[in-house]
Amino acid sequence: MLTPEQRSRLLDVARTTIAAVLDGRRADWRAEEFDEELRRPSGVFVSLHKRGELRGCIGSIHPVAPLFQAVSSSAINAAFRDPRFDSLDKEELAAVDIEISVMSPIEPVTNVDDILPGRDGLIISRGRQAGLLLPQVATDYGWDRETFLCQTCRKAGLPMDAWRSPEVRIERFSAEVFGEHPRV
Repeated sequence: MLTPEQRSRLLDVARTTIAAVLDGRRADWRAEEFDEELRRPSGVFVSLHKRGELRGCIGSIHPVAPLFQAVSSSAINAAFRDPRFDSLDKEELAAVDIEISVMSPIEPVTNVDDILPGRDGLIISRGRQAGLLLPQVATDYGWDRETFLCQTCRKAGLPMDAWRSPEVRIERFSAEVFGEHPRV
């Protein structure tokens, strides 16, 4: 678990990075500016919300960069490279709320009854098709376990009941989720 100060620092990294890009600059973060925990490699997603609606969400489930760097690059990608949305513009930044999800390691699901919506995020894949939904998505939409599985299949571009097939791989993870404004 991150401390309140560490969480605040990561939220500042995300917002400052986006603001720098909007100003035509680069936010250059140096490792020595961060404590050991924030330099630890970690998977992370950055979600942007505007008036309660998703405005961008991109990240990596795998720990490929130090946490502070992963937050910075994910913030850029969520603001400017999420193909579902137009790039964020300068006027929008003040209206955007930032949420960060720090990922746990991925583990295979051997029994779907072990999946707990709200605690677990899901990855469902078959071949090159894969879909990922963060743990908070099931809670946000009030989904039960089966609906969560079906919607993750849908995100992967698979039939909604594909999760029942032995060729489909189901994995889960948890996340430490925090944002600029507490979730209701």
